[in-house]
Amino acid sequence: MNTIHKRFKHLLLLASLNLFWAPVWSQSASTNANEEIEKAFGLMSLLEQSDWVAKITLIILVLMSVSSWYVIISKLLTQSHVFKMAQEINDAFWACSSIQAGEKTLSEKSPFKFLIHVALQASAPQKGILAPVEPKTWLSISIQRGTSQIQGQMQGGLSWLATVGSTAPFVGLFGTVWGIYNALMKIGLTGQASIDKVAGPVGESLIMTAIGLAVAVPAVLGYNWLVKRNKAVLESVNAFGSDLHSVLSSK
Repeated sequence: MNTIHKRFKHLLLLASLNLFWAPVWSQSASTNANEEIEKAFGLMSLLEQSDWVAKITLIILVLMSVSSWYVIISKLLTQSHVFKMAQEINDAFWACSSIQAGEKTLSEKSPFKFLIHVALQASAPQKGILAPVEPKTWLSISIQRGTSQIQGQMQGGLSWLATVGSTAPFVGLFGTVWGIYNALMKIGLTGQASIDKVAGPVGESLIMTAIGLAVAVPAVLGYNWLVKRNKAVLESVNAFGSDLHSVLSSK
């Protein structure tokens, strides 16, 4: 009877230890399994096992992502500076005694100073072929041309964001199709069509599509945001050009 009690106690002890350590063992096994999956079918595995076409495709996507982020950040900084300059126009320029004096208060890179320079040149007496042109008409044309040049500079780089947003998913899809093609070729040559032989290469190829989408989405969002901000910038430039035209035309 004592022997039976001892064995029963041992069984209870083993059962309690199993219940206590089972979650720990399960979590450890799950972590090891995830690490093995990541090592076998992750991005590093894709880089190691892919051919030169897939590597070039990945490099193209990386370059598109870096360049699009550069455009987004640089254009955002430029727009912020223009907004700050527009505030300086409202605070200081119109309080000056003359347009020439107000021009000296502006930064050399200010689009408003460029527009003032264009307007002052147009308001000066014209010679040669332009002499018969009415001064107010020539002033209006010159300010419109200056505004168009500023608009072109502000929109520079946005077309690249639109290009990245529209083409990056297809570049990633090309990498996926190429990877699946190579995977099927290897399966056909080896004659092994089990699920582990098919799922791994196909899953690695689908990473290219995910990377393409990850490149395209920020480019599209950045393009729409910058275009909206550009409209506000150009509205302030156009308003300043109209006010400048009114001041110079009244002289």
